[in-house]
Amino acid sequence: MVVYIDLIFAANLLIDGILLWLTSWLVKLKVSWWRLSLSALVGALYVVMMFVPELSFMYTFLIKFGLSVVMLWIAFGFRSLQSYLRALGAFYIINFAAAGGIVGVHYLLQSSGDIWNGMIFTSSGGQAYRLKIGFWFVLAMLPMVLLLFKLIQSSRRRREQLETYIGEVTVEIDGVTVTCPGLLDTGNRLNDPLTRIPVMVMESSLWEGHLPASWKGRLTQTGADTLVLEADGQSFAWQDRIRLVPYRGVNRGASFMLALKPDSVMIKLGGETFYSKRVLIGLDGGTLSGDGAYRAVIHPDLTHNESAVEALADKTMS
Repeated sequence: MVVYIDLIFAANLLIDGILLWLTSWLVKLKVSWWRLSLSALVGALYVVMMFVPELSFMYTFLIKFGLSVVMLWIAFGFRSLQSYLRALGAFYIINFAAAGGIVGVHYLLQSSGDIWNGMIFTSSGGQAYRLKIGFWFVLAMLPMVLLLFKLIQSSRRRREQLETYIGEVTVEIDGVTVTCPGLLDTGNRLNDPLTRIPVMVMESSLWEGHLPASWKGRLTQTGADTLVLEADGQSFAWQDRIRLVPYRGVNRGASFMLALKPDSVMIKLGGETFYSKRVLIGLDGGTLSGDGAYRAVIHPDLTHNESAVEALADKTMS
């Protein structure tokens, strides 16, 4: 068997560099390229040492663990014990995820014959499996597995950041109550220009059973003013609650949004509860979130403490 040590060294240098870079991304630590390269170089040299019989004592658990500690110290330095332990944990999580992903893909691509050929039955009745994964297979699959890991982690982080702005919205109109998750949009400044009442946008499908049947599927295609004219004279219990709110969309001209005047709105967000009666419910004919994380967009003015005080005062007076 011919072993190309230079090829193994180069491959491990690249692999260690990718693993360290992904570790820095996961724990949000900045690392200079020369420190990362030096740390990867130490790891690659360690792999080459396995071909020196006199250094076989270095392939014990303690030496391997100590090497990872040294590699992380070279790459990130020692800022604090907590930061260092976070980097160490992330480094091993990424390594285990990469190894597990490669083994999983290798097992998935194997035929049943290959699996049976690799099985060994011991004299005591036990069973073992010899795993043979080619060098080039590992080199080809590692970037794909790590890229998938990074995409999943990025998606999880975005979802966690999003969830801090998601609350529970409860809207009551003429005895009808609708509850859904809502996203606090701090950049939302949609107000009725005449009364300056804030507008909270909700998916129209939440109110589908209480809106005219002719509006179904037409809110995104037909102008709101046209729908209001069509509904004029029809039997619609909420006719006096309809409002037209002018707005300007992104890359679009001025348009109108169909809105309803609710009896009350309750928002639970960040451990606090906000009540408001001075609000309009804008109806959006589409889907606000592709994954269904939220179905309403909360106006920031509705989550101010003074709004809750005013609403409670109104309830007390009534």
